[in-house]
Amino acid sequence: MRILYIQQYFKPPNQPGSTRSYWISKTLIEKGYDVTVVCHANIMQGKNQDKRIEETVIEGIRVISILNAYSNNMNVKQRIWSFLKFMFFSTFVALKEKDVDLVFASSTPLTVAVPALMRKLFRKTPYIFEVRDLWPEAPIQLGFIKNKVLIKFLKWFEKTVYKNSEHVIALSPGMQEGVAKYIPKEKISMIPNMSKIDMFWVREKDMNLNDRFGLSNKTFKIIYFGTLGFANGIDYLMDAISLLENKKIENIEFIFMGDGVKIKDLQYLSANLLNVKVSILSRQPMDIVSAVVNNCDICICTFSNFPILKTNSPNKLFDSFSAGKPIIVNSDGWTKELVENYNCGFYVNPENVFDLADKILLLKENPELAAEMGFNARKLAEEKFDKSILCNDFYMLIKHWEESNKLSKK
Repeated sequence: MRILYIQQYFKPPNQPGSTRSYWISKTLIEKGYDVTVVCHANIMQGKNQDKRIEETVIEGIRVISILNAYSNNMNVKQRIWSFLKFMFFSTFVALKEKDVDLVFASSTPLTVAVPALMRKLFRKTPYIFEVRDLWPEAPIQLGFIKNKVLIKFLKWFEKTVYKNSEHVIALSPGMQEGVAKYIPKEKISMIPNMSKIDMFWVREKDMNLNDRFGLSNKTFKIIYFGTLGFANGIDYLMDAISLLENKKIENIEFIFMGDGVKIKDLQYLSANLLNVKVSILSRQPMDIVSAVVNNCDICICTFSNFPILKTNSPNKLFDSFSAGKPIIVNSDGWTKELVENYNCGFYVNPENVFDLADKILLLKENPELAAEMGFNARKLAEEKFDKSILCNDFYMLIKHWEESNKLSKK
């Protein structure tokens, strides 16, 4: 069976970014499926793309890459233009591809569903849709979309996407509930983001790596890795850093690894600290991220305090589980339930930076508690969220659909 996998941000592990679509593609290929991925051009390994559309093979995965810039540093208009360009050219690719049995379209944004819808309309090819964020509700709550006519259209389009799909995959219980407002629950599966226990694990700390990135060998380290955007609670973290600085707390280092619109604010803060150390690292491939996380003591997974962000399924949370680190979250949703129910970290109030500062100091002063929570986190990754488990769940869903589709045609 041939599957056309449309996912703008496809990344292999040697490139910075989410690798979910890579692992799913590899699993499906191993199970005998023919998979073609359609994505942005920035997956090309050290190669500048010249043509608008190019084809390559990455570790056995056929990839059609579209030359189309995108960055978290873009403003709203630039992002919308980028989304529309990808929508147009991916639709062209989707309609041109031959002998496709199933389209799998994975958001965000919601516009990735357009090529799937067009393929179904003009080629009668069914599609499965994956919801990585609830659109358009997320940009509406964050204030990026305000036009009432546009909001009404986007909500109609969201409903249309779900209703025309064979099945919808949601990445969290909250997302599943959001989709269930429009279609029956039996048409929705929840497959969250994945831990990668063979990529993140506990080992001896690499002091040479600290030297390479200008990190201290003596500090208690708290790491945030991922997008440094408006929605990621970076202001909240900076307020907590300022609080610890004013308390003259020493031997603490905050590490931010990523990129986004808040990076300049972080750089300014870092330059004006005397006690707390703030280190800012650029986006890195997975092996480097794993090694830096291993050198740290706490992982932090924060978001700005909007209801829609409580439904998130953040990659960094599941990688932190794998890394065997205690985790601090500030979303009062299912991530709170995970860290509290499995005793692998703390939930802190997103409106109270004293809560965050206190929990950091508690873990700093109680290494046995930190070790216990880290052990529980690793166990959770191994038993519940590893990619070997969740990729197989995805494969079984595709297999079940394929078998049901064959029966229905008899």
